[in-house]
Amino acid sequence: MEQVKKGVTIISSGSAVATQVLDNHDLSKIVDTSDDWIKTRTGIRKRYISNVDSLSDLASRAAQKAIANAGLTSTDIDMIILATSTPDDLFGSASQIQGSIGATKAVAFDLTAACSGFVFGLITASQFIRNGVYENIVVIGADCLSRWVDWTDRTTCVLFGDGAGAVVCQASDKFDRLLGFEMCSNGKLNNALNLSYQGEVKNIGHNKQVTQGGFGKITMNGREVYRFAVNKVPEVIEKALFRADLTTEQIDWLILHQANQRIIEAVAERLNIPSWKVIANLSEYGNTSAASIPLALDEAVTHGKIRNGDTIVTSGFGAGLTWGAVVFKWGNAE
Repeated sequence: MEQVKKGVTIISSGSAVATQVLDNHDLSKIVDTSDDWIKTRTGIRKRYISNVDSLSDLASRAAQKAIANAGLTSTDIDMIILATSTPDDLFGSASQIQGSIGATKAVAFDLTAACSGFVFGLITASQFIRNGVYENIVVIGADCLSRWVDWTDRTTCVLFGDGAGAVVCQASDKFDRLLGFEMCSNGKLNNALNLSYQGEVKNIGHNKQVTQGGFGKITMNGREVYRFAVNKVPEVIEKALFRADLTTEQIDWLILHQANQRIIEAVAERLNIPSWKVIANLSEYGNTSAASIPLALDEAVTHGKIRNGDTIVTSGFGAGLTWGAVVFKWGNAE
């Protein structure tokens, strides 16, 4: 019987962003805000907003780059996991991506966990690999939150951008590079960050009714989300590190969900992680939800900052409320 490959390696990355740039000066013409106000409170300078690119377009481009960077072809892929809260189709967009990139052997499905989605997707992929079911899995984090932003609300419209990032996870009989993880949810805090369904009752016959409508706009209690993040994210990272039998001193890089620069700095400070170990690109892309971690990861890999064998801690947190962390070594080198 063929030996089951239980090791997980994360061997490549890719990313894509929308083509339309919206900087803080542009936003000051839309709502009562300013470049200084936005940068001071969030750390964001600009973001990319989709006008013609669909979610599937962005995700497909990111996936194709990750597959090419892994030295594979689309037909080598066994599974595609799309972490998104903004699919093109409410029934899911992963299969559309599978068809678009020609991954004819791959099963594909969507995973919804908002800004924690990529972390949850990575953990999900690792289980299929460790069980010996699949060999090559593409995990994509992608969102187009500009579709659901209230462009009259200066507290939220300044935050979000559109983009996609992807990695290829591969089975290995030599290495296991996914070292530890932790996942959490607290539905009692669900109202802190919402993109909720809004419907109207309609009569469909004699004494029969249904509710039909659509989704509203993003609403957020910023203070509540900040308190949640700075308290729970360091805790979940410490739990993941404990499972990996590592300390914060042993990690090379920290990549947090790119929600707010103040949150990133507060979490790093609580963990006593120096700023030079923190990877952040929030100022250039804004909050891209499930895409933010793989976007930052791919940029750091592309620029040669992250190298084979580096130990990375990443944590996602957001609507649900959900949060989680993964500790892994990059690449498949000795």
